Amino acid sequence: MTEIRVPTLGESVTEATIAKWFKAEGDQVAADEPLLELETDKVSVEVPAPAAGTLSEITAKDGETVEVGALLGQISEGAGGAKAAADKPAEKPAEKPAAASGNGAAPSGGASSGGATTEVRVPTLGESVTEATVGRIMKAAGDTVAADEPIFELETDKVAVEVPAPVAGTLSSLSVKEGDTVEVNALLATIGGSGAAAAPKAEAPKAAAAPAPTASGDMPAAPSAKKAMAEAGLSESQVSGSGKRGQILKGDVLAAIEGGATAPAGASAPAASARPAAPADDAGREERVPMTRLRRTIAKRLKDAQNTAAMLTTFNDVDMTAVMDLRKQYKDVFEKKHKVKLGFMAFFTKACVHALKEIPAVNAEIDGNDLIYKNYYHMGIAVGTDKGLVVPVVRDADQLSFADIEKTIASYGKKARDGQLKIEEMQGGTFTITNGGIYGSMMSTPILNAPQSGILGMHRIEQRPVAMNGQVVIRPMMYLALSYDHRIVDGKEAVTFLVRVKEALEDPQRLLLDL
Repeated sequence: MTEIRVPTLGESVTEATIAKWFKAEGDQVAADEPLLELETDKVSVEVPAPAAGTLSEITAKDGETVEVGALLGQISEGAGGAKAAADKPAEKPAEKPAAASGNGAAPSGGASSGGATTEVRVPTLGESVTEATVGRIMKAAGDTVAADEPIFELETDKVAVEVPAPVAGTLSSLSVKEGDTVEVNALLATIGGSGAAAAPKAEAPKAAAAPAPTASGDMPAAPSAKKAMAEAGLSESQVSGSGKRGQILKGDVLAAIEGGATAPAGASAPAASARPAAPADDAGREERVPMTRLRRTIAKRLKDAQNTAAMLTTFNDVDMTAVMDLRKQYKDVFEKKHKVKLGFMAFFTKACVHALKEIPAVNAEIDGNDLIYKNYYHMGIAVGTDKGLVVPVVRDADQLSFADIEKTIASYGKKARDGQLKIEEMQGGTFTITNGGIYGSMMSTPILNAPQSGILGMHRIEQRPVAMNGQVVIRPMMYLALSYDHRIVDGKEAVTFLVRVKEALEDPQRLLLDL
């Protein structure tokens, strides 16, 4: 059997929704043939068949929310079809020990044998991932486990992975504890026999832990669901799980909130008290939660980016009168002819391309001891959605007209809102433009989108008094911020770049004449 699992979906993406299965149980599949489509907050991803054979089992249906690493289905060799899936339970006990040496479990000679043991080891965690942290241990030594029942949760740099029991039996020993760092194929635990002999001993601890299981099922809540419940002040007993074996998913928490679930009355009691809490009492109102391996990695990489690039930001302001007048004059006829609205982004994109041609260092990147100068202009345009900020790339922006740029940005905006952006549409940018002004930002220092060496920050337009020809006049002004890598771009080049952008926007005819 070959397992089909949810692949890594990108940094910070932990779950997806099954949009559609292309195959049904019993269908023949070829290696690398698309089997299903997953939808995340930002992109749609097709999952190919890891091997040729028969799709013998589908464990997650259309519309279900699944986490990275979750089991989607299984492929059996040959043309067994549905029969292979039906025979699977009968073959399982005999096959597992025989295949143990191939999947990391030690040969046991039969799961029901009294002295036989099966090893539970760290599975392969993905390309270039060599170690993980034991985030949670779901069973104690002496507990009875069923085949495929989750025992451990491992956290890698990118995802959380559950490690199931390879066979049914009794968890005879644990080789690790929570918080330990383990390498691929490291021993986690051993399972011995069928668990009958140790069952009486395990009953006492289980009885004491009886209140712990929730009404949602015997599966622990997904990490994203736990975070959502903590933010909303909800307990697991207030949420009904729709996942496998009753697991609570993030969507279940959101549904519970929409349904009117609120934090217990006792949770707000401290806030309702008229007596201020003493400093010594504050510790009781705090919750200390260890950072996940993923969050630690994100924090480290953000800091590494600041430590690696010599980031510096320079500012200028621009009088938007000319652009606004030109847009007002032609926006109706522009929209009528090109079927798209004339916005500000086309002007800024063209102005930046014009400046990048004069200051190529801002369009370059560092690779080891080399500088790579890009003789093309792939502009990353930040697009805001309700689910987050994405940066699709307008390729060869220097060769596009104003209408082409506006159409491309409008298309990306729709795809972003619908979660249909593809990964390749967000890769390869050489320079980025971000517009914080649509959220009301007056000034900011944008962070570089590595390995790019420059990013332009736009801000809100506001009427300000400025001196012109010896007189004070009111003009629509915008602050511009250029963050750049000082290892590549000198201060003179950065200032010149912003001046060229300013000149192009204050006199748009310069763009037409290439001045």
